[in-house]
Amino acid sequence: MKSCYIHSVTYPAIQTLNPPPAPSYLDALNTQQAEAVHATDGPVLVLAGAGTGKTRVLTTRIAHLLATKKAFASQILAVTFTNKAAREMRDRIAALLGEKDDHSGFIGHLWLGTFHSIAARILRKHAELVGLSSQFTILDDDDQQRLLKQILQEANIDTTKFTPKVMLAIISGWKDRGYTPDKIPNTSGSYNAGQIAASIYPRYQARLKAMNCCDFGDLLLHNLTIFQQHPDVLKTYADRFHYILVDEYQDTNTSQYLWLRLLALSYKNICCVGDDDQSIYGWRGAEVTNILKFEEDYPGATIIRLERNYRSTAPILKAASAVIAHNKDRLGKTLWTDEEDGPLIRIKPVWDDSEEARFVGEEVEAYQRDKIPLSQMAVLVRAGFMTRGFEERFMTLGIPYRVVGGLRFYERMEIRDAVAYLRLTYQPHDDLAFERIINTPKRGIGKATLEQIHSDARAKNCSLHSALEAMLASGAMKGKTAATLGQFMHNLAHWRQLLSAEPLAAVMDKMLDDSGYRAMWQADNSPEASGRLENLKELVRALSEYSSVDAFIEHVGLVTDGAANAEDDMISIMSLHAAKGLEFSCVFLTGWEEGLFPSQRTMDEQGAKGLEEERRLAYVGITRARRHLCISHAANRRIYNQWQSSLPSRFLAEIPPDVVEEMESGTYHRRAASPAIFQKELDQLLAHRVQPTSLDTSVIRKGSSVQHETFGQGIVLAIEGDHVQVAFKHGGIKKLLADYLTLVK
Repeated sequence: MKSCYIHSVTYPAIQTLNPPPAPSYLDALNTQQAEAVHATDGPVLVLAGAGTGKTRVLTTRIAHLLATKKAFASQILAVTFTNKAAREMRDRIAALLGEKDDHSGFIGHLWLGTFHSIAARILRKHAELVGLSSQFTILDDDDQQRLLKQILQEANIDTTKFTPKVMLAIISGWKDRGYTPDKIPNTSGSYNAGQIAASIYPRYQARLKAMNCCDFGDLLLHNLTIFQQHPDVLKTYADRFHYILVDEYQDTNTSQYLWLRLLALSYKNICCVGDDDQSIYGWRGAEVTNILKFEEDYPGATIIRLERNYRSTAPILKAASAVIAHNKDRLGKTLWTDEEDGPLIRIKPVWDDSEEARFVGEEVEAYQRDKIPLSQMAVLVRAGFMTRGFEERFMTLGIPYRVVGGLRFYERMEIRDAVAYLRLTYQPHDDLAFERIINTPKRGIGKATLEQIHSDARAKNCSLHSALEAMLASGAMKGKTAATLGQFMHNLAHWRQLLSAEPLAAVMDKMLDDSGYRAMWQADNSPEASGRLENLKELVRALSEYSSVDAFIEHVGLVTDGAANAEDDMISIMSLHAAKGLEFSCVFLTGWEEGLFPSQRTMDEQGAKGLEEERRLAYVGITRARRHLCISHAANRRIYNQWQSSLPSRFLAEIPPDVVEEMESGTYHRRAASPAIFQKELDQLLAHRVQPTSLDTSVIRKGSSVQHETFGQGIVLAIEGDHVQVAFKHGGIKKLLADYLTLVK
C-alpha cells in the first residue's frame, strides 16, 4: 500500500508576494469586529447576530492572517455551507488584498470551500484507504434512489411500503451523525423502516464501493473513517492547517462537528462564526448543541459577540431580541443599532386568510406608490400551502411575484398531477394529461403497453383515451393489465358524470381517493410527503371557489403563463426557512397563529426543543426586515379544506408593546401597555369566532332572513360582492362575509 503521508509543500510564489503594507482593511470594522479579527490565536467563537457583518469579519480575518504573515494561504482552511457563500468570501478576500481571483496569488492556495468540496478534495487523495480509487463518482439523489430500489427488490422488500426515498432519508441521517453500518443505533422492535434501512445499509455501501461511487454523506463519513483508522493521515492535515475558520457553525451536523474537531487537534486555532439564535435546520440534521457547548469543547475559548446591527431599525431589533429572549438554550446577546428612528411594527388581525391576502395586496400597492421596488418586499409563510392565497391575489392585482426556494403553487408536481386528472376527466382527448397520469400512481403499466396504446392511436388518428377504450372493448388487452386499465377508464367515466352533478371540490376530493393518488403520498414517509398532502388539500379548497371546470383550467393557464412573462421587479413569496440570509425593506410575516406558527406538529414531536426552534424561526423572520415589518394573524383559516378558528401566536405576546402599532378596521392605534393586556384584547377580539357555512350569495336576496351564530337572526339590507349587509334584531347593522350566514327558510 502506498504511503499516505503528504509531504510539506512550499510555494515559492507565495513567499515573494507583497501584502499590503498597512492594514487599511481594518478601517471599516467596528470595535467588536476588529476584536474578532485580531484574536487570531486559540479557539474563538464569534456570536454574530443577524445583520452584524459576520462575512466581513470572516474575510477580513483571513486577509489579516495573510497580510501579517501568520500563515501561508495553504495553511488556512475556511469552510462554509454553500458554493455561493464560498464565492462571496473568495471575492471579498481578493478585494481586501488587492488581488484578482485568478489563482495566481494568495487566493489560489487557500483551502476555501464548502464542507463537501473540501472533504471530497481530501478523499480523492486517500480514496484507496476506504476501498475507492481517486476517480470515484459522486451520485446524485436520483441515482441513489435507483440503486436503493434495486437493493430493496433483490431483498424482496416491498418498495411501495418501504420506498427508496424513505430508506435514503434514514441512511443519510445516519451518515450525518457519523454512523457507519457497524455503528448505527439499535433498531430493535416492530418491523419498521429503521430495521429495513439497517438491513440494507451494508449492502448499499458495498454496492457503492463496487461501482467506485459515493454519495454526499460519504464524503465526510469516509474522511472520518480515514482519520480514525489512519492517525498518520489525520496528523498530516491537522499539522497543515494552522488556522481553521467556519461559517454558520450553528448549522453543522455531527459529522461536520467531528471532522472540524479532528482537524483542529494540532493548533486549536479554530474560529467559528455563527448565531445560536438562527439555528433553524434541526429537521435536516443541524445540532444547535455544537455551538452551545463550544466553550466546553475548547476550554479557555474567546467569545466575542457582534451585536451592532447594520440592517434593521431599532423597533425591529427590540422585537427580535425580546422574542428570542424567551428561549432557554442560548448563549445570549442583544442586537442594537444607531438607527433609532423607524416605523413601529404593525400587527394586523384579520377575519380569515382571504382577508389576509387582500390586506397584503393593498399594502404592497401602497408601498409601490411610495416608490419602494417590489424586489424589496417579501411575504414569508410558515407552511407551503399558504402561498396559493397570495399568488392568487397578486395575479388578480397584476403584481409580478416569484416563489423563492420552491415552485409556484400550480407548478408543483402533485398539483400538476391532480389537475391532469381533472383535465382528462373533463376533456378525454387531452393526450398530455393522459400520459401524465396513466401510471401515476403506479398501476403496473409497462413501456410496451404504453407503446401499444400510442401505436393504435396513431393508426386510428384518435386520442390515447379513445384508442384505449377501443382496445379494451375489442379484447386486445388481456389479464391484469386489462383489469387495471378497465378500472381506470371506469373511474374517468364516473367522475365525468359527477362533474355535472357535484361541486368541483367534491369531485376532486373523490378523484384523489378513487385513483389512489392521495394514498400514494400518505404511504410515503419522506419529509416532503406531508407538504404535498397539504398542497392537495389546498387545491381542493381552491376548486371550491370555481363554478365550472372551464373557469378553473383557464385560471391555471393564466397563472402559469404569467410566470413565464413576469418582470424582473417582483415581490418574493417564500418560507421562513428559505428567507434565512436574505433581507428586504418591507416584510410581511403571515399566519402567526397557534398551531400554524409555532407549528403544532413540531411541538408534538419535539416538545420544548421544537418550540425553541420555532421561536428561532420567528427571530429569523423578524430580522429579515430593514424598515417595514407587518405581522398578520387570522381568526379563521381554511386548512385541509375545513375552517379552523385560531388564536394569535404566543410569539405576538412576546413582542414589547412600545414597538407595536395594532391595526384594526383600517386604522392604527398604539398597542396596550403590556403583553398581558394585549392578550386580553386579542381574546376579546376573537370572542365571536364562528364556523363558516359557505352560503352562496346567489341564493340570498334583499329582504332574506338569515341567521348568524353570534348575532342571531336578521334581515338582508344589501349584497355587495361576497359581503352582505344585515340588520340584526339584537346586534344592529353588520357587514359580513356571506360564508358566515345561513339562510332561514
